[in-house]
Order: sequence, then C-alpha cells, then structure tokens
Amino acid sequence: MNRYTGRTFALELVLIAVAAIFMVPILVLISVALRDPNSTPGFLGFTWPLHFENISTAWTASAMGPSLVNSIVITTVSVALIIVVASAASYTITRRTQRWSRGVFYLFLTGFLFPGQLAMLPLYLTFSKAGLVGNPVTVILIYVAGHMPFTVFLYCAFLRDLPRDYEEAATIDGAGSLRMFWTVVFPLARPVTGTVAILTALGVWNDFLNPLLYLTGGNTRTAPLSVYTFVGEYSANWPLVFSALITSVIPILVAYFLMQRFIMRGFASGLKG
Repeated sequence: MNRYTGRTFALELVLIAVAAIFMVPILVLISVALRDPNSTPGFLGFTWPLHFENISTAWTASAMGPSLVNSIVITTVSVALIIVVASAASYTITRRTQRWSRGVFYLFLTGFLFPGQLAMLPLYLTFSKAGLVGNPVTVILIYVAGHMPFTVFLYCAFLRDLPRDYEEAATIDGAGSLRMFWTVVFPLARPVTGTVAILTALGVWNDFLNPLLYLTGGNTRTAPLSVYTFVGEYSANWPLVFSALITSVIPILVAYFLMQRFIMRGFASGLKG
C-alpha cells in the first residue's frame, strides 16, 4: 500500500483547485438561470430570491419538448449510422483488403484536411435544389459524412491491435465475413464503439450551425435552436437563455453518465494505434 505523503497531499490540493476551476462555468450557468429576468446583466454570484420558474417559462416559451424529441431522433439515427458504416468500413480496410487498404484508409483521413466551412455553400445549394432543406435527413447525412474520417481512424486503430484468434476460430466453424463481423468482431469492439457513440453524440447534439442552415423555419428544429429563441438582434434574455440551456443538456448528460465506463475502457484499450 502506498504511503500518504506530503507529495500526495500537494497533488490532492492541485486536483481540488483544478476541479474548482472547472466548476466555475457550471455555477455561472445555474446562477444566471435562476436570476430575475428583469435584473441587471451579470454573470457571477447568486441573487435572491432564486427564480426557479425561469425553467418552466423557458421550457414553454421555446417549445423545448418537441425540440428535444427532434434532437434525440437526429442524434440517435446519426450515431447509429456512423457506427454501422464506419465499423464495417474499418473491418474491411483492416481485414479484407490487401492491395488497396492503405490507400482507402488514407483517403478517409483526407477528410481531416478540409474544413467543413469549405463545403458549406455547395452543400446548401445542392440540398436546396433537391428540396431537402427543412428535412432532418439532410443534417443526418451531413453528420454521417462529417464524422466518418475520425470514426474510421478510431476503429482501424482498435481493430489493428485486436488479435485474430477469435476470427480464425469462427472461420473454422464456417462463419462467413458478414456473420464473423457482426457476431465476433463488432461485440469485441464494444469499448471503441462506446467511445465513438458518446463523442459523436456530443458533437451532433451540440451542433448549432447545421440545424440553423437546414432546419430553420420548420417544425423540426433542434434543442440548440430553441435556446436561440431568447436571443434577439440587439438584446437577449440571459436568465431564460441559461434556463433553456440547462433543460437542453439533460438528455445528453444522462447518456454520458450511462456510457462513461465504455469511454474510459475505450481510451485504455488500444486507441493509441
């Protein structure tokens, strides 16, 4: 057993200080959300009495309920498609192609080189001519394509370190490529799948720009767009904005806490490549 030394005590103090720094934005969020909507703007310290009714007011005025449903549907479908397509592509690259696997892998990685803003105008014109603006399918396709390079990189790094013993045993039992992938390889890749799921879910859930471009004006807006309801051209009702922010992050926080053990396991089991 390690002895409790002065160095251990100093490290604990440093960790407590770092944790306190990270708590500051959360305290600001809560303090502003519970402030009188007509009070003078300010971002530090609580004001009394606390206005808990801001939460219900923001929920009703921003129509947060339908927006959360839209965000949950878009995030769930996007993450599921990203995981299925990227894992299957990575398995093919790392196991089933010999001559051109390296070239295809680097082709996916070229997605890191091009900023998303570069394709913004061509994509918007294309989807507009196709009549898909205002359709959630549009943002789902953009999310799947945009997250493919990073997700393929993670899956390929994991699968290259995965022993082939289980696949060889499945081959002896007569399993084909598709069955081997879904019954052997995909369950073994559960740690990296959990990591991909939570990272992409956070990115999709918090995205503001793509829903603003493709879903504005319809009844399919997402939670970030509902938060934007209280922001005007010249002023903003910050207590209601922060109250809407609190309600908008609850589902994704619940998903994060449910899957955090998979994230830790994924980062600790071969993502170093």
